[in-house]
Amino acid sequence: MKVTVLVGGVGGARFLLGVQQLLGLGQFRAPGQSPDDHELTAVVNIGDDAWIHGVRVCPDLDTCMYTLGGGVDPERGWGHRDETWHAKDELARYGVQPDWFMLGDRDLGTHLVRTQMLGAGYPLTQITAALCDRWQPGARLLPVSDDRCETHVVITDPADDSRRAIHFQEWWVRYRAQVPTHSFAFVGAEKASATTEAVAAIAEADVILLAPSNPVVSIGAILAVPGIRGALRAATAPVVGYSPIIGGKPLRGMADACLSVIGVESTAEAVGRHYGARAGTGILDCWLVHDGDEALVEGVAVRPVPLVMTDPRATAAMVAAGLDLAGVRA
Repeated sequence: MKVTVLVGGVGGARFLLGVQQLLGLGQFRAPGQSPDDHELTAVVNIGDDAWIHGVRVCPDLDTCMYTLGGGVDPERGWGHRDETWHAKDELARYGVQPDWFMLGDRDLGTHLVRTQMLGAGYPLTQITAALCDRWQPGARLLPVSDDRCETHVVITDPADDSRRAIHFQEWWVRYRAQVPTHSFAFVGAEKASATTEAVAAIAEADVILLAPSNPVVSIGAILAVPGIRGALRAATAPVVGYSPIIGGKPLRGMADACLSVIGVESTAEAVGRHYGARAGTGILDCWLVHDGDEALVEGVAVRPVPLVMTDPRATAAMVAAGLDLAGVRA
């Protein structure tokens, strides 16, 4: 079976672990099991990508790669395990900005390789495949686009009360989304295009899953890339989404802060309606919400199941419930 998942962030990476647990892929592959029994592809958000201290940082791609490759920091959920911070400390002594971004020494190696390959003319898709050769994540990780397409945020500057646009990383990491926020802009999206590989992964899938990632700056940033929404609507496979909102709030991250900016309530039903049904003008066929939550989304099959990703086994049960609702057998 071919499974394609749209993902972003720490939650998206952990969701992929659940898919692997269910399908017996990656670190969950049983001895003697053929690696070709199933195929998992992740179409990953690039809106968080940024140039930091002269290197290209791709947080969501790296979080997925480290998580599936067994090298992620288990407490933070991102970055290398056993990380050190000597380079960051030295940059701080020089007074170099930004001083609010955590760039670890081990992580820096990944960014240096990526930056060198970008400078040599390689597209991000090929670079990601090369980096994955070192990590062996047990899934194909595809940036949604090889073009630069970054999420920026229009805020009221705390320093002088003027409106200005800042990179998503500054809004998220430096300000923790705690500044007056007016809108999001996907800078470069109008000139970007989805990669051939990402479109093909959607077209050839037996089932397409939307991870319970941030609907605005993770899944929303993926959908902002021309070609993705059309590919989802044209796909022959069912599209199954998972609510990131449980009991009126996200379990982690700041999805509620993002949703309020675009005028969407922090409820499973509101997010489901925001995505909409493929029977109408949206992208969903099925929508999984947490036990105790309710959602009526016209044209979409809805089912409440436990959606707390306590471990890969619990997440695998979520994935299995989605496949069952969509009528797909693993």
